[in-house]
Amino acid sequence: MRPPEPHAPVSSGIHDALKSSISENTPGLIMSTETASQFTWSSMFSSGRAVLAALGLLSSVTASRPASFPTSGNGLWYTAPGAIWSRDYLPVGNGFLAAMTPGGAQQEMTQLNIESLWAGGPFQDPTYNGGNKQPSEQAAMATAMQQYRDAIFVSPTGDINNVSTLATDPGVYGSYVGAGYLISTLNLTGAVSNYARWLDLDQAVARVTWTQAGSAFTRETFCSHPTQACTQHISVSGSSSLPPTTFAFSSSLEDGLPTPNITCLDASTLRVRGTAGTPGMLYEILGRVRTTGGRVSCSALPPVPSNSTTTNATLTVSGAASAAWISWTGGTEYSYDAGDAAHGFSFKGPDPHAAVLALLAGAPTTSAYSALLSQHTTDFKGALGKFSLNLGQNVQTSETSTDALINSYETDTGNPYLEWLMFNFGRYLLGSSARGALPANLQGKWALDVSNPWGADYHSNINIQMNYWSAEMSNLDVTASLFTYFEKTWAPRGAQTAQTLYNISRGWVTHNEMNVFGHTGMKDGDSGGAEWANYPESAVWMMIHVWDHFDYTNDVAWWKAQGWPLIKGVASFHLDKLIPDASSKDGTLVVAPCNSPEQVPITFGCAHAQQLIWQLFNAVDKGFAASGDTDTAFLDEVRTKRDAMDKGLRIGWWGQLQEWKFDQDKQNDTHRHLSHLIGLYPGYAITSYDSTVQGGLLVNGSHTTYTKDQVIAAATTSLIHRGNGTGPDADSGWEKMWRAASWAQLKNSTEFYHELTYGIFENFGANLFSLYDPFDADPIIQIDANLGLPGAVLNALLQAPDVPTLSTPLVITLLPSLPSQWSTGAMNGARTRGGITVNLAWKAGKPTSASFQLDSSIVPRPVQVVFGNKVVASFTTSAGLLKTVTSF
Repeated sequence: MRPPEPHAPVSSGIHDALKSSISENTPGLIMSTETASQFTWSSMFSSGRAVLAALGLLSSVTASRPASFPTSGNGLWYTAPGAIWSRDYLPVGNGFLAAMTPGGAQQEMTQLNIESLWAGGPFQDPTYNGGNKQPSEQAAMATAMQQYRDAIFVSPTGDINNVSTLATDPGVYGSYVGAGYLISTLNLTGAVSNYARWLDLDQAVARVTWTQAGSAFTRETFCSHPTQACTQHISVSGSSSLPPTTFAFSSSLEDGLPTPNITCLDASTLRVRGTAGTPGMLYEILGRVRTTGGRVSCSALPPVPSNSTTTNATLTVSGAASAAWISWTGGTEYSYDAGDAAHGFSFKGPDPHAAVLALLAGAPTTSAYSALLSQHTTDFKGALGKFSLNLGQNVQTSETSTDALINSYETDTGNPYLEWLMFNFGRYLLGSSARGALPANLQGKWALDVSNPWGADYHSNINIQMNYWSAEMSNLDVTASLFTYFEKTWAPRGAQTAQTLYNISRGWVTHNEMNVFGHTGMKDGDSGGAEWANYPESAVWMMIHVWDHFDYTNDVAWWKAQGWPLIKGVASFHLDKLIPDASSKDGTLVVAPCNSPEQVPITFGCAHAQQLIWQLFNAVDKGFAASGDTDTAFLDEVRTKRDAMDKGLRIGWWGQLQEWKFDQDKQNDTHRHLSHLIGLYPGYAITSYDSTVQGGLLVNGSHTTYTKDQVIAAATTSLIHRGNGTGPDADSGWEKMWRAASWAQLKNSTEFYHELTYGIFENFGANLFSLYDPFDADPIIQIDANLGLPGAVLNALLQAPDVPTLSTPLVITLLPSLPSQWSTGAMNGARTRGGITVNLAWKAGKPTSASFQLDSSIVPRPVQVVFGNKVVASFTTSAGLLKTVTSF
């Protein structure tokens, strides 16, 4: 991912708190943009505690972790409300909806998201076509493509300056959009004491407790996957009653979001209807309030300003209520089922009202709040609880607030408790954002405003891939939305791109930046041009995830119905795109023109592309028998062209693994991407290198075959020279997590732990979100590092990289890069290829037991278990087999 374009400041929690203090008597007020822009004091304060102190509301805070904090230590906790949205707010979500909570006391301002709410696309411009060329341009593009290839092959350096003719203006590409705020207000005065807020990662519930006006209050917020609704519950202890309480929605804090109409659907339900632009996608939110005791009423408010046609309303709880809660559902008119030629690529479905109202019917009734909470926690534990990790963490460390822990964290020294917590937080974020209809985007499902950095889209040259690194291995079933997204948005329009841009009639192709509207064309308009846009291998990388899912599960029915058609489509395109190397004239097939992602030059035979396509063709070969496909001519073509491919593995003049077929790597290139090391991690072209199938290349007129040791040594040299992930081009967490995982793959525990701890030290905020610009007062969330961290940690504890053929032994390595800080621990419910569940325990840096349980549906294959470079067990997989190893 490239450095971001300049972005408008996002709303901060301090900004919100100041506004809310002014509007507490009119909580349903939608503040105008002009009024909101006057509040720019947030730089005066550094924490939510400062906000409360400034407002005269804070008298004392909790000195130790909250009494109801999970005894496991699995949670985040703080002594003051959140101040900055990206640094401090706490996330909840169910995949369909998401919310960020600052943890306010008498007034809480919860920022909302609906997963499909996007600005731009055909909802803004009916002529939007996904960045594709027109059919009438196909012949001109074929001519231009051939001219570019000819120029590359006759160039003495194998490169050219641009491929600008191939790119298309992105048009109304759009962005993921925030959906406004839920404002919950208690009519209270007086100082706040005994304040604490926390996110319970065992239950997926955000909680706040405090004492005010002589009463103790608790607020809890969660998003339930079974009901596809979110709920916020407020209660008062003992025999006290809640003071008058109001619930309202506001869009004023979401920069650029048009003001919606807010009306009373009935006496206890608010209806919010708006659009993500003018014009834009329609969305609706319904929020229904229930109470224990007391009564609920809904009242309309006069428009603000008075000449506005926009309506507003608020819900009020009065009487002797001991608890009140609001459940909200939301949806849009977006439908990926309308994202094909038959529907004119409109992506437009029905008005969301009926579906949202039906979902609201599943929200709690007057007596069912405890049942709803129980249903939610049971579902969450079922989804995430099949896997567990112990790094020997000291749970007593959780007596220190999370912000204090991250502030005191040091590179190399580390803190096993915080690292364990961040591992769990990463899985929590993936489970909370990927179980909807759409996959986790660049910010999961949590984003502000109408325009987000990089659109909060689906960048596919590392970022969306890293989001899912831990999914299969940590037994987290979250990939269904990812694969359906490919099928519904990438494949249909990608077939048009293949035809009009590449003159290829088979299969489909995508490029680096994708939205929810099938933007598959080569996206122009970015500074730097081809280095960002020229990436037709994006779908190839994602098909490796499709193959991995089958390799881990052997779900043959899914493979036949969805997995195989996806892979066949992408492989078919690249069969036709590979061409003979007319420069080296070594008889190999190469890609041209190509960029190593986000790197110049524009050249041919980029190592990244060659390694990926080789792995894709292997997946076709390995998966053909289970696919039910009878197209043996296709299989034969894959095998023939795979054997003829340049494999993307050449060792350059200074001992490096070359990034391009021409030897032109620079020793001081600390670029953020590790693209040419894709075969080290997360791929296997380097890690599982086999000279009998990948060797035998022509170098300077001589035939050369590398050994595996030579290839690994060259990859190591390249990794060293790439630096620590803080070069002049970027300071992001994801590049450090990729380096950590790569060092783990090389079985270098010292460098693995250094990169892991350096990334945590440098790029993670008080709320443990990964921040792209960590020293900015208003930083950007990049969730890929959060979700990539569990993958990197797992790769240090258990490795089972893919192999070229199913007859090649699957090597499972135990504790390959275990740092001394994690010398004792355990992992249960981990998954590897071949349908194997692994339980592993270790002490003093050495395994004490390891068990391997085989699924009932598997493909027989040889397995070797390795610890400390020694094979400690060998077996051939069979259905239901249990293999236990206790001698190491």
